[in-house]
Order: sequence, then C-alpha cells, then structure tokens
Amino acid sequence: MPAPVYKVAIIQLHPKPLDIEGNHASAVRYIRQAAAQSCHLAVLPEYHLTSWVPDSPSFPDLCAQSAKYLSAYCSLAAELQINIVPGTIIEKHGSSLLNIAYFISSTGTILGRYQKKNLWHPERPHLTSSTHEPHVAFDTPLGKVGLLICWDLAFPEAFRELVAQGAKLVIVPTFWTLADCSEKGLRRNPFAEQLFLESVLVARAFENTCAVVFVNAGGVKEGDGEGESGRGSWAGGSQVAVPFEGARGKLGWCEGMGVVDVDMEILEEAEENYKVRQDMGSEGWHYEYSLTRDSQPAK
Repeated sequence: MPAPVYKVAIIQLHPKPLDIEGNHASAVRYIRQAAAQSCHLAVLPEYHLTSWVPDSPSFPDLCAQSAKYLSAYCSLAAELQINIVPGTIIEKHGSSLLNIAYFISSTGTILGRYQKKNLWHPERPHLTSSTHEPHVAFDTPLGKVGLLICWDLAFPEAFRELVAQGAKLVIVPTFWTLADCSEKGLRRNPFAEQLFLESVLVARAFENTCAVVFVNAGGVKEGDGEGESGRGSWAGGSQVAVPFEGARGKLGWCEGMGVVDVDMEILEEAEENYKVRQDMGSEGWHYEYSLTRDSQPAK
C-alpha cells in the first residue's frame, strides 16, 4: 500500500501587536482558504494572536482570554474537517504565562498539547518552561506527530525524543526574527538568523528521517510591494523540510500562505537509506541514555 500524501498549509501570518481579534480573524480566513484547497493540516506561527509584547500592561489580560480562541479553533476544525495547529497560544495560569501549542483533529478534538520547554533568553523573565516534562509523540489522522516550538529547533535531543516514539511529522510554530542575532553576529552577517534556520531545518529532517513543518511569522510589504521595503527584521522562511529534497514550499519574509504536498514515502525511503530509526531502536544503542529523564536535574 503506498504511503499517503498530505496537503499541508503553512500560514505565515503577520501578527499585529495586541490585536487579538484582528489576528484571529486573519488566521480564520487563511484556514478557510486551506480547507477550500483540500488541505489536511493548517499550521499557524508562534504568538499569532498577540505577537510578542510581554512588557505591555494589557498583554497578560489578553493571554487570559486563551480558552475562547482555543475553543473557536476546535469548532472551526470540526466545521471544515481540517486538522489545525493554531501556532502557539499564550495561556495565563495564576501568575504564570505558558506558551502552548495544540494539535486539533479534523473532528475538533485536541489530540496533542505541548508547553514550550527551551525558552529563548528574552522570554525567560516572562514565560514558564515545561522543564523536565518529557516530549511526547501522539497519534493523529496524519500518523505519529510531535510538537516543538521555535528555539527548541536548536536542541537535537528534542527531535530524538519524539522520533524515538515514532513521530514522522514534527510541527514547529515559530516567532523567529533577524533581530534575534547579537550585534556582533549581525556585523558579521545581517542575515545570520536566516542562515541558522536554513541550515538547521534541513539538518533535522535528514538526521531524523522526518518531515519538519516549520511555520514562522511574516512581515508586511510597504509601497508597491517590490523588493525589501518594509522587511525590518522579519525572517519568515516557512517551509516543510524533508530528507533528500530539503526545503519544500519555502516562503519569503512577508505574510502569506503556501500549500505543500508532503509525500510520506520520502521518509520511508530516507529511513531505508540512513537507518536512523533502526539504529535508535536497536538493543544496546549507545545513546539510549539521552532518551531517559531522571527525576532530579543533572548536576
């Protein structure tokens, strides 16, 4: 029986700061477009409802409305019969803010939930990490899936833990900009963060024989829409990275949606060639320790 081909909508939304209603309305329009194109899955970026403005006094109050929007996405998924990963939704739990990604099935059921573990340095004063909770792969209509968020990309261990559990699609909502590079790094290469993303995404796909669904935030072009006008620090680059072929359906830096056909057969062909999963599952595999977690932090 041939492996399935899934149509994945990568929605590179431009999240307007604190405009939670406007951003949600834009997201819904794109998801409806994805469903009209018979997509199996639609994915939004990290912070898509609020953008990242944690120092604003209204930011925590907006995050406290998260349940309303999660419920709306569940209803939309059931209505359109499409699987949705609504980027990340920041939730307020007591005095803590959690950055959460969900996988919502085409019946409107939440099948997976992941709280961002590896917080980017400027996030740490504001967000709470999932710390030592394990990464968990889960069953979906698209097979075994894992969720990661943004800076998790920098940690191969996160992918390994998901792949060891059978994940073949790893979905990564992201809010990653060119300005995430230091001044020293920018002097060496103004597009260093773009290079980081281009290098790491394809590497993770090859080294794990998986498909990486990467969806970043985008910017808005100014003027006549030609060239780099209005780019600012937006990195964009949303794509589906797969072994052998690299980046598929890669977007530029501005807002937009792409539809990528993901042929799952390519993952079987890559595993046949590289045997990464076979080695990971073999008895006495020499890196097995990296997939276990002690109850106490390592010293």
